[in-house]
Amino acid sequence: MSLLRKTYYLLSPSMRLLVRRIWYFPMDLLDRMTGKRNDMVPPRGMIYIGSGDFIVQGNHILDLLVKYAGLTPASSVLDIGCGIGRLAIPLTGFLNEKGAYDGFDIVKKGIDWCNKRIAGKYRNFRFLHIDLKNDLYNHKTETEARSFVFPYEDHSFDCVVLTSVFTHMMPDDVDNYVGQISRVMRSGGKCLVTFFLVNEDILEKMNRGKTNFIFKHSCGDYLLMDKSVKEANVAYREDFLQKLYDKYDLKKDAVYYGEWSNSDKFVSFQDVVILSKR
Repeated sequence: MSLLRKTYYLLSPSMRLLVRRIWYFPMDLLDRMTGKRNDMVPPRGMIYIGSGDFIVQGNHILDLLVKYAGLTPASSVLDIGCGIGRLAIPLTGFLNEKGAYDGFDIVKKGIDWCNKRIAGKYRNFRFLHIDLKNDLYNHKTETEARSFVFPYEDHSFDCVVLTSVFTHMMPDDVDNYVGQISRVMRSGGKCLVTFFLVNEDILEKMNRGKTNFIFKHSCGDYLLMDKSVKEANVAYREDFLQKLYDKYDLKKDAVYYGEWSNSDKFVSFQDVVILSKR
């Protein structure tokens, strides 16, 4: 792990957001003064998820959903861990009046921005702030994801998407979320979820230093990059996840191993798994 990343993880969630706002303030100020930034794109200092070009990433996720998860303009979409609208923004130009979008996230600032900038203009887009504890993003509550019930009816969504969500959650939380996903997905629906997946081949590559990320701390069914902030980066063993899919009557349709593990057929940086109802 780089020294910069390790130092970043030592900060509290609120301090991380503040440092980012300060770091990007000159660029965001310049964008505002020159009118270069679209009102539908958050300032750099407010973007707390992922790295790289925010718009490019959002369009990439949309492309994956169309290609691998059967997304159509009339689909009902649930975006779990929706952040500050990375996927919602391109979906505003993709979903038609028959389609619908629901997203929730544990970072209130992101949800507030989405409600103001997106939901205020598009009536079929809804965003909820859910106050859940997380080592990386939220220390202000003791409510845990393992007991959270998604606030949606059974069989409500054609498409469920989680990008870099299970990479920041512990096993009991993942177990609950997989069950909730199964509950809210319609028959024939698809779920696109990203992971850091670990199997014997990937472990062997990791031990030889042939992967872009190294998870040094083995904890049984999962591995950690940093013990001090457990939910900063979490990798899961594939056999553990398969037991969860079976438990909740989900079928693994496809796996596309990611660039992070130096797969020669990657479609994204993280591993992409496509699930459906059995």
